Amino acid sequence: MQELRCNLSDAIEGVCIGVQSNPKPSIKPFLRWAGSKRQQLSRLVQFWKPSHQRYIEPFAGSACLFFEIAPAQAILGDNNDSLIEVYRAVRDQPDRLFDRLCRIRRNAETYYRWRAKSPASLDAETRVVRFLFLNRNCFNGIFRTNLKGEFNVPIGTKQGAYFTRTDLRECSDQLQKTKLVAGDFTRTLKHVRAGDFVYLDPPFAVTSRRMFREYGTKSFDTTDVPRLAASLAQIDQCGAEFLVSYADCTEARTLAKRWNAVKFPIRRHVAGFFGDRRYAYEWLVSNSCLPQQLNKAR
Repeated sequence: MQELRCNLSDAIEGVCIGVQSNPKPSIKPFLRWAGSKRQQLSRLVQFWKPSHQRYIEPFAGSACLFFEIAPAQAILGDNNDSLIEVYRAVRDQPDRLFDRLCRIRRNAETYYRWRAKSPASLDAETRVVRFLFLNRNCFNGIFRTNLKGEFNVPIGTKQGAYFTRTDLRECSDQLQKTKLVAGDFTRTLKHVRAGDFVYLDPPFAVTSRRMFREYGTKSFDTTDVPRLAASLAQIDQCGAEFLVSYADCTEARTLAKRWNAVKFPIRRHVAGFFGDRRYAYEWLVSNSCLPQQLNKAR
């Protein structure tokens, strides 16, 4: 176990022996997501090897690493059933979704009208359009529900451009090669076999301080950390490799003790206002070798 205290630009350049970056152009994720690792992709992709058979991610979120790597075979899972429904719809009908999304006006009145719609009262395609519209226009891409399961995030202060039709078609093409699993992370991990690469980026559950909570009552919490630790051992035993991202805390340090691990500074972006965004630390924990430059930073 080691801590990274070097210049990050140097550390990002490190590559593990035998690891090559993906030469293919990356695919742009179509979702905004609080806690996304998009700013850390240059570090994360170094753990992917051409020899890996499949890419597996049980806490999919926006799946930015999945789209960056664009593996030939993959399994994505998440306990947010609505999210998996969105991935299935983008896989099957990207053009219809894009056309419907672009016809919706982007203003506060329209946003709160769509937010007030009950997903249970909508057909499957309209539920997905609602999800996409709220995701692209809500505050910081946060998915949060109250105890009744109602989406309650306010409209964002800035509205960026939507993904393009081409972007969504590329995501659809990549999802054609992907098995989608709704439910607890262990349901996805049941599919792991030798030669797979498993990336785990659970919602951070920390006993020492309050962290952002997503998915309402179904969110990953501290009681799930022992199950996560047991799953890592099972992944290792079956001959697969894993990479875990986790906030610096007692739970992360416990996970790091058994495996190869490195801690590094990041800038949090959930606060949404520049003056409130602060540096924090996160861990990368893996049963495979660390990139060489990270090893040199001990």
